[in-house]
Amino acid sequence: MHGPARRSVAVVLGLGIILPLSANAKGIDREPFGQLADGTAVERITLTNEGGMQVAFLTYGGTVTAIRTEDRDGQLANVALGFADLGDYVEKNPYFGSIVGRYANRIAGAQFELDGQTYRLAANNGPNSLHGGETGFDKRVWTAEEVTSADGLAVALTYRSPDGEESYPGNLDVRVTYTLTDADEFRIDYEATTDRPTVLNLTNHAYFNLAGDGTGSIEDHELTLNADAFTPVDDTLIPTGALEKVEGTPFDFREPTAIGARLRMDHEQLVRGRGYDHNFVLNKPEPNALTLAARVREPVSGRVMEVHTTEPGVQLYTGNFLDGTLVGAAGRMYRQGDGFCLETQHFPDSPNQPDFPTTRLAPGETFRSTTIFRFSTDRT
Repeated sequence: MHGPARRSVAVVLGLGIILPLSANAKGIDREPFGQLADGTAVERITLTNEGGMQVAFLTYGGTVTAIRTEDRDGQLANVALGFADLGDYVEKNPYFGSIVGRYANRIAGAQFELDGQTYRLAANNGPNSLHGGETGFDKRVWTAEEVTSADGLAVALTYRSPDGEESYPGNLDVRVTYTLTDADEFRIDYEATTDRPTVLNLTNHAYFNLAGDGTGSIEDHELTLNADAFTPVDDTLIPTGALEKVEGTPFDFREPTAIGARLRMDHEQLVRGRGYDHNFVLNKPEPNALTLAARVREPVSGRVMEVHTTEPGVQLYTGNFLDGTLVGAAGRMYRQGDGFCLETQHFPDSPNQPDFPTTRLAPGETFRSTTIFRFSTDRT
């Protein structure tokens, strides 16, 4: 989910080039990936499981730069959109693969009220605040530590967001753990604590193309969403507060449907979003249950991705603001519809929407959330 955003970024002094990922032995590799203008070093970390699947990410923004997985013929390809060097991530990134916070998605009017106090945020998306403001978690350098996990190879990324950063209250300690299992699952576990009441909504903003990065449109990908309703939006893409049934609309993905099948229908919500840029209300047997949110199948390669999450919502975004001005790591221009996002999340603008699931976090509480991207192939 992304719209044109006003950003403040630093000039990069050093660049790190993403070299083609090879079929390495199982393990964790760490390497320098350039430095920021203030001299802060950035690392690239690559997890490789026993089958050769790889997940590569940066300490800058926790940015996932590559997810390398097999097609039905056993051929590896990167299915995540991204850039070839650090400079582009700092200067141009539309949140490719980034950890997004403190508040993922939009907050109306760039302000919210909490315990009787109004907090005014940076308006970096029209009148609204988007993805944590001018310098959100996607632009911070995180501390990376390899950790022991029974599930697979794991690295914990930590960051302390000080009280008042981007006008949010409370010192917030965040821990995001990336785990790659031998079952070809990329697992993301989020934890956070605060010393003052605050609001929090965390996600990862990976853009996917299961045919392979740089191969073109994702409109033929077949999508299933475990959602009977979505949250319609106004002209600035803020939820109206309603929960609208998907039945009979272009938002009905309860059965496998090509992403592009209804993308250009004359529907008010599609016109407002320039495509899909909407939060879907996931069907949950109980709140916080880890359940299937989405399944995507790419028919030519046979790659399948399932998304499981504890979150109540998922934002489907179809790369509507990619306009050919960005060149990815594969050397190809990214055009509208060349990638899709499934951002697991609490609902947009929840601090201003009392009927939505709360995003309030208080001292003594621990925010926890899990999302799993499970990769496989359809052999038919």
